[in-house]
Amino acid sequence: MAGEIYYSFGFGVLEMKVIETIPEFREVRAGCKGTVGFVPTMGYLHKGHIALVERARQENDCVAVSIFVNPTQFGPKEDFKTYPRDKERDLAMLEPFTDFVFMPSAEEMYPAGYDTWIDVGSITGILEGASRPGHFRGVATVVNKLFNIVQPHNAYFGQKDAQQLRVIQKMVRDLNMPVEVIACPTVREPDGLAMSSRNTYLTPEQRAAAPVLYQSLMMANEMWQTGERDAAAIKKAMIRLIQSQPLAQIDYISIADATTLQEMEACHSPVLVSLAVRFGTTRLIDNLLLE
Repeated sequence: MAGEIYYSFGFGVLEMKVIETIPEFREVRAGCKGTVGFVPTMGYLHKGHIALVERARQENDCVAVSIFVNPTQFGPKEDFKTYPRDKERDLAMLEPFTDFVFMPSAEEMYPAGYDTWIDVGSITGILEGASRPGHFRGVATVVNKLFNIVQPHNAYFGQKDAQQLRVIQKMVRDLNMPVEVIACPTVREPDGLAMSSRNTYLTPEQRAAAPVLYQSLMMANEMWQTGERDAAAIKKAMIRLIQSQPLAQIDYISIADATTLQEMEACHSPVLVSLAVRFGTTRLIDNLLLE
């Protein structure tokens, strides 16, 4: 069938199907029995992605993964063209756990004349949304389209992209979409750095400095556990620690309500501490939930 590719790597238990067009995916999806778990990705997979896929495998009868570097969530000065890609490596990592991989082209997802967008509202205009205008419109639109195509019962997202997770949860709730959004813990390197495809951009010196993000979150947690509730005091201590690394340039540090993402002055549980920091041209994000 045109557009459908079969991979048999010989070490998994599944015959994983890689499908490139929407009609062909829907044809295959119609044959799925039981629950479908779905993990949307932009590829260049790491252990964090695979943890999501493994959980989907444990909790569902069928597992679908999408690999699509979505152009509409990148700004004009961002890294769409240079975003890391490795199709063969990704498929080899997915094969032991995955029934279907959906790998559409940009033209398949956004055909000529496409002009429909999902705007989730005020939650998208702050934090990452303020730093990356239009980003969440692209995210919400592509996830909405993928949900319509895949029709999953359960969809798995990492807590590392905390604002993205909340945007998707709100979209699903507000639009009465029949899918359960399941949040999974951030997967970290041994030194605490959150796993990210963008970590590959870091120079050795930047990589050595990057764990300061996690260290600052751990310090915020320690202050919280010992009774500190003044957001300004926690933020000041985090800034001081991050700025002790000359290569780190802070974009923002947020101490906010974990649901609305509105900034707090006096903290009350649950609190989301999140940050974005640049190392050269590489921008990393991380967060921690205080409860």
